[in-house]
Amino acid sequence: MPAPPEEPVPDYVRVLERAADYLPPEQRPLLRRAWAVGAAAHAGQTRRSGEPYITHPVAVATILAEQRLDVETLVAAILHDTLEDTPLTREAIAGEFGETVADLVDGVTKLDKLHFRDRAEAAAESFRKMLLAMARDLRVIMIKLADRLHNMRTLGAKEPEARRRIARETLEIYAPIAQRLGMNLIKAELQDLGFRALHPWRHAVIERRIRTQPMVRREALTRIEAQLAQRLTKEGFSYRLVSRIKSPWSIYSKMRAEQKSFDQVMDVFGFRIVVRTVPECYHALGVVHAVFKPLDGRFRDFIAIPKANGYQSLHTVLFGPYGSPIEVQIRTEEMDLIAERGVAAHWSYKHGGAGPNSAQSRAHAWIANLVESQRAAGSSLEFLENVKVDLFPDEVYLFTPKGDILALPRNATVLDFAYAVHTDVGNHAVAARVDRKLVPLRTRLASGQTVEIITARSSLPKPQWLEFVVTGKARTAIRHQLKQLEHEDAVQLGHRMLDRALEALGTSLDRLPQVQLDAYLAEHRYPRLEALLADIALGNRVPAQVAQVLARQAPDEADLLDAARAPRPRERILITGSERGVVSFASCCLPIPGDDIMGYHTTGRGIVVHRLDCPNVAEYRKSPERWVPIGWDRQVSGDFEAALRIEVDNRPGVLAQVAAAIAQAESNIDKVEYLERDPHVAVLRFGIEVADRKHLADVIRRVRRLGVVHGVQRL
Repeated sequence: MPAPPEEPVPDYVRVLERAADYLPPEQRPLLRRAWAVGAAAHAGQTRRSGEPYITHPVAVATILAEQRLDVETLVAAILHDTLEDTPLTREAIAGEFGETVADLVDGVTKLDKLHFRDRAEAAAESFRKMLLAMARDLRVIMIKLADRLHNMRTLGAKEPEARRRIARETLEIYAPIAQRLGMNLIKAELQDLGFRALHPWRHAVIERRIRTQPMVRREALTRIEAQLAQRLTKEGFSYRLVSRIKSPWSIYSKMRAEQKSFDQVMDVFGFRIVVRTVPECYHALGVVHAVFKPLDGRFRDFIAIPKANGYQSLHTVLFGPYGSPIEVQIRTEEMDLIAERGVAAHWSYKHGGAGPNSAQSRAHAWIANLVESQRAAGSSLEFLENVKVDLFPDEVYLFTPKGDILALPRNATVLDFAYAVHTDVGNHAVAARVDRKLVPLRTRLASGQTVEIITARSSLPKPQWLEFVVTGKARTAIRHQLKQLEHEDAVQLGHRMLDRALEALGTSLDRLPQVQLDAYLAEHRYPRLEALLADIALGNRVPAQVAQVLARQAPDEADLLDAARAPRPRERILITGSERGVVSFASCCLPIPGDDIMGYHTTGRGIVVHRLDCPNVAEYRKSPERWVPIGWDRQVSGDFEAALRIEVDNRPGVLAQVAAAIAQAESNIDKVEYLERDPHVAVLRFGIEVADRKHLADVIRRVRRLGVVHGVQRL
């Protein structure tokens, strides 16, 4: 461990010690020891501004001391860049300050030493690692937020492009995380600094307008404050009343979101009333409603139903004496502390100390959800996009049938609610009852509704679900399940294809010696037999060639082609149309159940199904080893694409008549386009969905009956 520097203690360390004077006397020397170790490790390193590098981690610790965090967090903050940028090791930190501090420092360490394809991937992977560290100890994210806050305060030394990138990342990720953890003081400063760096001119204009508010507005604010204070005092309250000043960022966001001018946004007076107890909150609400009339529908009770980050308060909007709304928040001192500091409020990691407050327990629940979702996400970038969706603060509050409360992002659907309850509930959801009324899964939810999910074990996720869910958890779970189902379908189809090829050689998969099979898998680097079978189904390996090797035969190319061309009395592979990801239907001939079909084994796409009378089949006959005999199963499900060429009179209303006839036959129209058109006759191409040939015949029959139709032909 490096020896402490011998120079006198600098002012920035004394500032930290003053901010940390709440710590017990026996813990305070640890801060100076941590500074000594950090300063020695960072010796010779400077920031862009020219200051010694150690000033940055000490400033980060000072920000956390202002939030009154414990000594382990402050020590870890002082050392948070040592593992990455200095020779100091994790073992040395653990030996000097304990395993907890070493874990915190390791959790905060960024991933700059790893190589990624691009900056976006590096940032996403860094965030993923930080999240996993957060799951172990929430203090990791607090150090990270304080680190980002000090970097934002000193952003001026960076290049303009770097400033904009860091500011955008701050506004998109770090400020919303601070809000999600209830740390409003840090969130507000991150937003303001991010806005100033990203849009300096807009920030300057709005800030100047706030500073030079007209005298009339200041007088109005004072008069409203006096009226509220007078009535609260008469009622015998012990209270704190403060007027709330909007920040440039909140004004800018509201102007953009609500399409309002600066004057319209500023024409709202805001006050916070802090009282002693919860009953006093409701009593004070009655008092302010007696002074000024409340606006209908603008009251929110976040005490009975706290926000997802633990925030509690009563919100009401009053009709002011000058025609302007007055926004009032009413809360207790404890709620005010949690509203400003969130998870940092009443921090306690000591044995026998107070348990985590609601902000902490909710933060832990949120992070546990994120960890579950990142396990199923395909990549760090996909995971980061999902997290961004969940970080936006507009929420709806919903009830389960048992009365539990769930918070979801605005525009969340019934299906998002199902996945929020449990992944299995989402995967098997079929419909729901919202306030006892039956609704489909895509229904959007509003605050206060009670939602009961109806499930069926046979139900499985559908790709269309991704089009309407809004939460990251739902999107990740659906993608994960679809990939799993595709893999299962591919394994089953590959098994049937390989077995058929082996039967042609007088054997089968079950009769092959295990040693022979294991040797083949090892040689081609397949971890399991399922991976080989899926690869066969996806067209990446030809089953006849795999069968030849497994059966230990080595024919020449002519033998292989003869085997492929030979008549095959064996049963065809039967398909249901629901094989996900491994069977697709050719757009050149649009086969539907009932058609005579063949399959062509295509690399990466699996089996592509064609009608036997498709003009392209002649070309595919040149590659007989890729020809797959297939047919329709008895149980065919789903809708299949078909196309009709319809010749009609060219006059108004005809298109509607044809569309109505198709709809009456219970078929959906995908698209319509004109192929030819003259003054008397028009030729249209209708893309429609049908169940099978019988259904298609019914559609054609209904369309032909129309007097305006001259001819119908399947394309």
